[in-house]
Formats: sequence, C-alpha cells, structure tokens
Amino acid sequence: MVEKMKGDYRMVAYEYYWRDTMRGYELIGVLPERRKDTDRVTAKSIIGFGKKFWGDHADIDNILFIRIKIDKTTGEISRPKPSLGFNFED
Repeated sequence: MVEKMKGDYRMVAYEYYWRDTMRGYELIGVLPERRKDTDRVTAKSIIGFGKKFWGDHADIDNILFIRIKIDKTTGEISRPKPSLGFNFED
C-alpha cells in the first residue's frame, strides 16, 4: 500500500521481531503491505501473513510486529514512537 503524504510516497510495511529468551527481540524480517483495502487489515491477519512467509513452524506466540512506513524515494523508515514502558529487552 502506498500513501501519498506531503508530496512524497510512503509504503506501509511490517517489521517482524522474534522474542529469544536469551537475546531479547531480534528482527526477523520486513514484509510490505500489499492490500489496498486497509479495512481488512487486523493484527491477526498481519501475524497470519508472517506465518505464511515463515511457515507453520513459526512460533507466533513469540513474534510481534511493528507497522512502519518506508519513503519510496529516500528509503527512510518511519516508526511509531514506543509507548511508555515498552522495552525490547523484556
């Protein structure tokens, strides 16, 4: 999905992180959002999208995702600010 924002184009994507009990959260992949109908996008569908990519052996209980926007002209990634108390090391 591409959003037009302030004269530039941004692609919506999801960064997927896997929680390792020894090393904390590790980035395992970035997948672009391809759906044009964003009303169908839910947390369950995003995790399901990742599960299709990594296969049924993926431990979805230890995977989280972050919705990001990537500027298609510069490659700059915009991430949401984490809520207070959120820590990838927990």
